[in-house]
Amino acid sequence: MKKKIVILTGAGISAESGIKTFRDNNGLWEGHDVMEVASPQGWHKNRALVLDFYNQRRKQALEVAPNAAHYGLAQLEKDYEVTIVTQNVDNLHERAGSNHVIHLHGELFKSQSTLDPSLIYDMKHWEIKEGDKCEKGSQLRPFIVWFGEMVPMMEPAIEATQEADIFAVIGTSMLVYPAASLIQYASSSIPKFIIDVKIPEIGFVDNLTAIEDQASSGVQKMIQLLQ
Repeated sequence: MKKKIVILTGAGISAESGIKTFRDNNGLWEGHDVMEVASPQGWHKNRALVLDFYNQRRKQALEVAPNAAHYGLAQLEKDYEVTIVTQNVDNLHERAGSNHVIHLHGELFKSQSTLDPSLIYDMKHWEIKEGDKCEKGSQLRPFIVWFGEMVPMMEPAIEATQEADIFAVIGTSMLVYPAASLIQYASSSIPKFIIDVKIPEIGFVDNLTAIEDQASSGVQKMIQLLQ
């Protein structure tokens, strides 16, 4: 029976593919205050701006490809039962071949009804336009968990982490909650890895191996340690 490995990924793993980490040092996302483009209030204030912001993110995501870190995690499935829990909204893990990906913050290439949140649609292109409607006649919005909204996939992520035999964190500052709390649900007895160009401050964690490196080479180092 394969051991279970759960891996929490953040913006650092996609940055190597050329996906910009939305938020820069001054807290702006592509020049916008985060609440303008990633909150229910921003959506109600300026729907066209929000639609355009995510349309541009989708367009950018179509121009990049998975990197060695994404492929390395997908290849782990030969030897492990792998669950990727990602804070990223891109689909690079899936494109690299990972079969079980939990998206905490939504998915860029899906749209959602503003009337009935259970109506979610795969997108065949990069654009949601004003007037694009769900089957019940309401405007479609990006399928993104905005600030102030619940994180519905946190529960399955916690369940997977509690059952994990190995837990890893790759390319995240560990500053965004509730995602950052996930490591606390991993058993104290299991091996844990954290990979980042700058290891974040997370306090004492049992059985932790820190790999201070970018995601692509750090993942290869972790794979070697697991062998």
